[in-house]
Amino acid sequence: MAYHEGELEVQARAGVASPRIGVRDAIPPAAAELLAAQRVVIAASTDAAGRIWASLLTGEPGFARAVDWQEIHITPAAGNEVFDGDVGLLAIEFATRRRMRINGRLRHEDKTLVVETREVYSNCPQYITPQAVAIPTLARPSKGALLDDEQLAFIRAADTFFIATAHPETGADASHRGGPAGFVQAEPERLWWADYPGNNMFNTLGNLAVNPHCGLLFTDFARTLQLTGTASIEWDGTERAVAFSVEEVLYTT
Repeated sequence: MAYHEGELEVQARAGVASPRIGVRDAIPPAAAELLAAQRVVIAASTDAAGRIWASLLTGEPGFARAVDWQEIHITPAAGNEVFDGDVGLLAIEFATRRRMRINGRLRHEDKTLVVETREVYSNCPQYITPQAVAIPTLARPSKGALLDDEQLAFIRAADTFFIATAHPETGADASHRGGPAGFVQAEPERLWWADYPGNNMFNTLGNLAVNPHCGLLFTDFARTLQLTGTASIEWDGTERAVAFSVEEVLYTT
């Protein structure tokens, strides 16, 4: 995998060597099989105003499928809005703690999201907590600029969330974050969390080192809480935390 300047900067600051990860631009049979078995895909995309969002897409197995070696079709039964252009996808199977990342370009064709893949690779299962997955019935989201008490309680009780980031040249990325309930601290206009050791690729932090705009998604599969804003990396030696400033809140129940 060729790392961009932000990923290399964070790897050096953390004191780790650049890991060798097998990345393809095509979809191998094992990846196609894993994708087709999933009921959950997380998408990272950028709206017309330049804001980055992490979005939930759900459906019965087969709603996301590879139609050839470099094209994926997604027809969600429920989900948040996803925008055309650079997209990062995360297919995650909570029961087996398997996950796969797919980055590429997205376009809408009627009710189908069509993704042309640029990068396809697997991730380790660290910090994935089993979840009961359901297909939610989502109404129109309510909008706000700050988190209210109900939303703060939702975040503080979470053991899982998703983060969307983007690099101006290499595109969008969707990633998972997990930990014990309470690992994300929250105030009405600000969130922060410790960045736990992982696979040392630093795709997310590397993107943030170059482009601080990002989106967060919290969900219990009955509701979604989407936040967009900016984030900064706070270093203490080689340890780090992430501080997120809220710009807009979408709460869908």
